[in-house]
Amino acid sequence: MGGMSGKRANGEGSIYPYKNGFAAYVWVTTPEGDRKRKYVYGKTREETHEKWIKLHSEASKGPVQTRHRTVQAFLAYWLESIVKPNLAPLSYVSYEGSVRLYINPHLGGKRLDKLTVRDVREWLTKLAGICQCCAQGKDARRAKARQRCCAIGECCEAFPSRRVIQAARDALRAALTHAVAEEEIGKNVASLVKVPKPRRRRIKPWSVAEAGRFLADCAARDDHLFAAWMLVLCLGLRRGEVLGLTWKSVDFDAGEIYVDHQIQRAGRQILHRETKTEESDDFLPLPALCLKALRMRRAQQIGDRKAAGELWQDTRGLVFTTKYGTPIEPGNLTRMFALRARRAGVRVIPLRNTRHTCSSLLVALKVHPKVAQRILRHSQIAMTMEVYAEASEEEVRAALGKLSDAMGGAS
Repeated sequence: MGGMSGKRANGEGSIYPYKNGFAAYVWVTTPEGDRKRKYVYGKTREETHEKWIKLHSEASKGPVQTRHRTVQAFLAYWLESIVKPNLAPLSYVSYEGSVRLYINPHLGGKRLDKLTVRDVREWLTKLAGICQCCAQGKDARRAKARQRCCAIGECCEAFPSRRVIQAARDALRAALTHAVAEEEIGKNVASLVKVPKPRRRRIKPWSVAEAGRFLADCAARDDHLFAAWMLVLCLGLRRGEVLGLTWKSVDFDAGEIYVDHQIQRAGRQILHRETKTEESDDFLPLPALCLKALRMRRAQQIGDRKAAGELWQDTRGLVFTTKYGTPIEPGNLTRMFALRARRAGVRVIPLRNTRHTCSSLLVALKVHPKVAQRILRHSQIAMTMEVYAEASEEEVRAALGKLSDAMGGAS
């Protein structure tokens, strides 16, 4: 500014001392079309002047937002304009849920630029102790006669899990990263808060004998999903990958399948989309038993098709379908897995925990190590040769013998 002579520099007129520094304003047109003053603040006159110049040029280019947005308003914009068009539908569903249920009720009303690390920390601490049945009125939505907890004053203490809390923090952090990039705020306060990592429940995977018992039971009952369980247990395929498999991707002559699609549920729709990454697209060799199971499945589907007649709906040649040819719900596959494990008298474990059984099963089925190596593509399971440590040889042989009998009998 040079020595402050009596004459003020251009635009100085609107700069005045304010609190412990200076303030200035520019007349701007808001997005709603009103003329309003927009203020800038700085520690020194120079800093304030620079901000004033920047604001001036912004105002000459077009409308300027004078009120800082609330967290809620920013999140709504972020979900609609950034997340929805650019991310996978499932990411949108998960972010939207976190925003609606966990962020907005507590932080939504705060001004985005005034949000502090402390606000975020206090919010997360508080969230851990809020019964979600009460907060979301879950019990209140039940028919009067069926209300059994919060609505009748007996709080069921359905506190959010660590995983839910972490997801809420991650959603806020992702949104604020964007606000920083768009220069609405200076720093991301959500990334400065530590959240305890969710505790992983350690679940012992099935032994080969257990897997063998389960498969033999399904084969004996001519289970429509028998081939699905084979692919999950022998190839370590994920739920969505098995359900997204089409006949086009099964090569019976070469004895291979190509895994490149998955079925997912996102909110109200079922999606048949490409797998997440290029490297999960892979030609996998099919052990003889899996090939046989897929042949059996093909025969079953032809039978279903005949039985359904007019009602059959052809869905892009999927291998696993309901008896009317429609895709199988991912959630249903998980439920059916638990039901069938109970029916076979085997320990119930989550479907996704079966990936660890895969390597042992391949060894027990005497699949060539080179082939096994290809099958275990992205499971970082070392090929174990000490598979038999937990089950005696006879037990394993008996279970697998039953399985091949069942398959012999079923074909």
